Amino acid sequence: MIGEGIQSTNQRKHSYVRDNVEVGFFTDPTVCIGCKACEVACKEWNEVPDDGYVWSGNSYDNTGHLGASTWRHVMFLEQDRAQGNQIAGPMSLDEDPFRWVFLSDVCKHCEEAGCLEACPTGSIVRTEVGSVLVQNDVCNGCGYCVVSCPFGVIDRRPQPLPDAGGAFKCTFCYDRQKSGLVPACAKVCPTESIVFGRLDDLRARGADRVRELQQTGYNDAQLYDPTETSVRGIHAFFLILGEPEAYGLPPKPQIPTIYLKSAWTVAFATAIASIVATLLAFAFFS
Repeated sequence: MIGEGIQSTNQRKHSYVRDNVEVGFFTDPTVCIGCKACEVACKEWNEVPDDGYVWSGNSYDNTGHLGASTWRHVMFLEQDRAQGNQIAGPMSLDEDPFRWVFLSDVCKHCEEAGCLEACPTGSIVRTEVGSVLVQNDVCNGCGYCVVSCPFGVIDRRPQPLPDAGGAFKCTFCYDRQKSGLVPACAKVCPTESIVFGRLDDLRARGADRVRELQQTGYNDAQLYDPTETSVRGIHAFFLILGEPEAYGLPPKPQIPTIYLKSAWTVAFATAIASIVATLLAFAFFS
C-alpha cells in the first residue's frame, strides 16, 4: 500500500466495473491524521455544496455527521482511554490516559440495503461492483430510504437540485469507477487510511491489520463489518478501537424489512380476532 506508488490500489487504474468485481473501502483510523482531504476531494469531484462550516466550539469536528451535503465525514473522537501501550506522562492531566481517534465515515453500501428495498421508484440500484447508487433523475424525494437506512446515512437537502429528487449519499464515485479511476476520497488519502480495492482482498487485509495491532497492545482493535445481521456485511467497513457505539455505529444493524413477517402475522391475528369477536357479538345479541 503506502510506498507502492502508482502500484497501490489507491492509485492505479482498474477494470472492476467491466469485470463485475465487488469492491470496497477499508478504513483504518490508526493511520488517519484527520486532514479531511477525503472530505474536500469528495465535495470537489461530486460538486457537493458546503454544509455550513459550523464551528461548535466543542470539537474540531466541524461537519458533525453524514448527510445530504456531507458524503464523507472525518470523525474526531476524544476518549479517556490509552492508545495501545501508551503510558500517561507528567504533561497529561492527572496522568490520565487520553486518545484521539480520527475515522473517515461514509455510506456503508450494505450487502442487503434497507434504502434499496424501501425505494418505490427504483431510483436506488445495485451496481456491477456491489455499491448502492441513487439515480438522481429517478428519485421522487419521498424519503422512504431515509428512514430505512440502519446507519442514518442517506438524507435529503432542504432544496433539491433542479434535476434531482432530493435524496443524496455517497455514490462510491461510480462515474470515476466506470472510467477505471479510483474514488476521489481514497485517491487523495495521504496515509492510505482509506484503502480501495477488491472486497475479498480488503477483508483479508483488515483481519491482518487487527491481528497486528492486537499484538502491539491495541487490545480493543476489531473489524466493524456486520456480516452476522440482516445487513449481511458492508462494502465500506472499518477497523475500530473500542465499541461501535462510540463511533455512532449500531452494534447489530438490521434492515427494517426483517420485521415485516412478524408485523403481518400480528395484523393477521388481529384481523381474525376481530372477526371472531364480531361473530360472537352477533350470536350473543341475536
